[in-house]
Amino acid sequence: MYDDTCRFLAEHFSADFASWLLGESITLTEIKPSELSLEPIRADALILLQSNESVLHLEFQTRPDPEIPFRMFDYRARVYRRYRNKAMRQVVIYLKQTRSDLVQQTSFILERTRHDFDVIRLWEQPDNLFLQYPGLIPFAALGQTNDPEATLRQAAQAVNQISDPTTQANLTAASAILAGLRLRDEVIYRLLRRDIMQESTVYRSILMEGEVKKQREIALNFLREGLSIEIVARGTGLSVEEVQQLQQQMNNSSQS
Repeated sequence: MYDDTCRFLAEHFSADFASWLLGESITLTEIKPSELSLEPIRADALILLQSNESVLHLEFQTRPDPEIPFRMFDYRARVYRRYRNKAMRQVVIYLKQTRSDLVQQTSFILERTRHDFDVIRLWEQPDNLFLQYPGLIPFAALGQTNDPEATLRQAAQAVNQISDPTTQANLTAASAILAGLRLRDEVIYRLLRRDIMQESTVYRSILMEGEVKKQREIALNFLREGLSIEIVARGTGLSVEEVQQLQQQMNNSSQS
């Protein structure tokens, strides 16, 4: 849920992210991970954006991950292989405050190889920074503030000033989702209009994702009971190909 929200913001408000992280308002286009390698690669919280001169690599994390340094090094090498003449900035953005030392790591070191990257811990960033750009407003309540409820109220006021109803709905929904990392639901829904966020692309996509996840869980249970692929597909609404993939995943898991 948080990954999808951050990806949506980065892809639809890339100029705002460029202003924040690159220091210039330029429109960035997405690079699909499949463009970098044929080998499957973890990309749950990964966003790769590019301009003619540079690549911006973002990793949004809700919790510390010891694999982050290697992943940043790995992606740097993959991007260099594909775009040798482009500068690249890599930023890990931690959303939720933690005392783990992992969120302080800014380099990958292997014998005589060292690779550095940037880390931003949102709780150390001034909350008013995020109110300056529409695409960053949903992060405001996670910023450095002694009163996140008051900051979310400011964010709601900033979103309400946006004239385009679709943008307003999407930013309202994104603000509500991300604020859930810090505030209780009753506080969030008191400050943000639920009727507006229900009209948003972000909200609908998350509901759809939850429904698909539920269908897959039911399909896996049916497969474990020995039902045929065709029956599972008819009973869950998934395609035969999707059920076959789930069966393959289940078989691989049982063999490992």
